[in-house]
Amino acid sequence: MQATRKNPPDNRVACAICKTSFDRGQTRPWSLVRPGVSKLICTEHPDWADGKYICRQDLATYRRRHLELLLEQERGELSALDQQVIASLEHGQIISQDPEELLSEKETFGERMADHVATFGGSWTFILSFCAVLVIWMVLNVTAMFFKTFDPYPFILLNLVLSCLAALQAPIIMMSQRRQESKDRLRGENDYKVNLKAELEIRQLHEKIDHHLANQWERLAEMQQIQIEMLEEKSGS
Repeated sequence: MQATRKNPPDNRVACAICKTSFDRGQTRPWSLVRPGVSKLICTEHPDWADGKYICRQDLATYRRRHLELLLEQERGELSALDQQVIASLEHGQIISQDPEELLSEKETFGERMADHVATFGGSWTFILSFCAVLVIWMVLNVTAMFFKTFDPYPFILLNLVLSCLAALQAPIIMMSQRRQESKDRLRGENDYKVNLKAELEIRQLHEKIDHHLANQWERLAEMQQIQIEMLEEKSGS
């Protein structure tokens, strides 16, 4: 049997925050941590500097605190929606949700019927069919063509039916509109959370790119300085 291969000793590093040993792939070196996050870490751990490492869990915690500070500086006290967005960034979760699914899980039979009644009551099918019923009602009671009139002019029974229909239809439509307002509110909250998360991620991406570019320029400048010194030594010899 072949012996199991173990990681070399130098493949493990200690986290500068929790002092726990991790594989290098589970940590981030000082040079890859954004300046804003590094500044926040230095306030609590002054020994945080080049050559140090931080584990992913502690890095996610400091990223969250950094984002909270940024939002507090711009907007003041954070709302519950802001906290949800920051938590989703920390744990890498998807924050967008479908309002229809959220409401469909809680809707009752009466609410579904209210939506159907409101949809049918606001359609041309209802308007045309209701006009046809009114015309037939009035023609039959005026002409007495097939049977004796049961609601002669001025159609008191018809007015009573219309009044009852309007009295019932109005609160049903209001119920449907209230549900639509709830859907619009959830859509607005969902759009706000998605836009805020995208804004924060883009800001972090810009900061990370600027940090990498600054490091590259420093390395290029150092390499150029070394080449100049080598040329000076050759020319001096």
